[in-house]
Amino acid sequence: MFEAPYPPYDPTDKSSFAYTTVLKRWPVILTSVIDNIYRSNHELGTSSASDTGREENYLIEERISEGKAIIEKISKLKYEMGRDRVLEPIVEDGEAMVEEYNNELARLAQQGKNTWFTAPWLFAECYLYRLLRSYFAQTKHWRAYDPFLSQKQETFQKSSKAIFQLATTMHELEADKEKLASDPDALNIIFQEMIQMCLWGNATDLSMLTQITHDDIQKLQSVGRDAQAARKEYILRDDQDEVWTHLRGLVGSGHSRVDFVLDNAGFELFTDFVFADFLVTYTPYVSKVVFHPKLIPWFVSDVTPPDFKAALSSLLSPTFFPSSPDPAQWPVSPAMPAPEPDAVRTPPDLPDSRAHLRAMVERWHKYLEQGAFELSVPLDTPLGASNPKANFWTSPWPYWDMKVLAKDVHDSLQDSGLVIFKVDISLLTGDVRWPAYTPFATALGPLAGAFPILSLRTNKADVVVGVDKDVADRLDDSGEQWRYNGKYALVAFLPRSEDQKAENV
Repeated sequence: MFEAPYPPYDPTDKSSFAYTTVLKRWPVILTSVIDNIYRSNHELGTSSASDTGREENYLIEERISEGKAIIEKISKLKYEMGRDRVLEPIVEDGEAMVEEYNNELARLAQQGKNTWFTAPWLFAECYLYRLLRSYFAQTKHWRAYDPFLSQKQETFQKSSKAIFQLATTMHELEADKEKLASDPDALNIIFQEMIQMCLWGNATDLSMLTQITHDDIQKLQSVGRDAQAARKEYILRDDQDEVWTHLRGLVGSGHSRVDFVLDNAGFELFTDFVFADFLVTYTPYVSKVVFHPKLIPWFVSDVTPPDFKAALSSLLSPTFFPSSPDPAQWPVSPAMPAPEPDAVRTPPDLPDSRAHLRAMVERWHKYLEQGAFELSVPLDTPLGASNPKANFWTSPWPYWDMKVLAKDVHDSLQDSGLVIFKVDISLLTGDVRWPAYTPFATALGPLAGAFPILSLRTNKADVVVGVDKDVADRLDDSGEQWRYNGKYALVAFLPRSEDQKAENV
């Protein structure tokens, strides 16, 4: 197992993101889960009071009782977290990773690092979501319940302006498809817009947006060319040119597949789809894209198989987006007639965007049927299912030990022409006090060179690597919380090592 040359971040360090996470973010997230279950129970109680059969009433009361028990467990967890209590072992619930988490808990206990403020931040964050999952997995009626689903859907619905805009952008590419195919330089310009769109889509992270406004979300999701150009100065490491050169080299290499290790559902997943669509539809370099989800609700907004499947049906639904005009989404002229109550809202300046969106999403459906798009697990995989192709993504380990701990996943990714990691960079590099100027390859440990890696990540945690020392020093001296305020980002690429290339021949 790889041992980093630097210690992990200390959650008791009040200047760290880890400290803020334990003290403020996690309690807010737990409170939100409690509220969601309470609302669900209230709705169930209302339905049981109506004219329903005796057996149905019994099942409703049984579910309500289980919901109350889950609320009690989460309330206790929140109390113990605030008082730095010992992390409890995860009960055997029939789902994956129980033994792995409990073994690590036992090891941390031997070191005296098994409380909420003493455990390594990365382990504690992963443990929190696996523990939450165990509360639902042990029930009869709540096993399929995602406590973050309503938040994911609501935020997705608020993304309609950017979604319609991107749909029309993709439609406009169709007219230039033949020209783009014969003009790599023009295609490169579009590629740079697409990769930035996919990068900044990562900013909409519900685990981070505990105190953000609707207007803030709109700013994060701005996808116009002017917005992209203005944001480029905030990309602290920018390997876009190297990625483009690498993609062009995939032709005839036998590695024309690209993999996305997914992060957030909703708008970010939409941008992942759009980027994947661009690569498959408009470039001659990529023939297949595989998407890798999480199998349990994870870090609030991460993509699960049900999220992946629901995203496509939601985008095709005529009623998914709100129907009334919303000045926060786009200006509406007073001269415009009021929409019908059940009309689907589309931007006044993009009147055909609904049709463009439908055509694009129908193409994605076709790609899924034909295999050009693929989920790494079956599309109908339920929450909590175990699958060796995906269990690793909700483990407590940094990805640098993937070859040892998840050989099936590691070996599969070796066949990829490019693996795009949208996840927190600390999962790639460990929650380690790397100096920000540490080379990306060094921080990846044994994972470096195993396959081509592209990390697209806005800075939302203490860990940052691959930044020029002068830039890092200037930002540190500024006093700005640049490592985790989401304002800055990294486009970090590392190709397959020459030794690995030789092994694959």
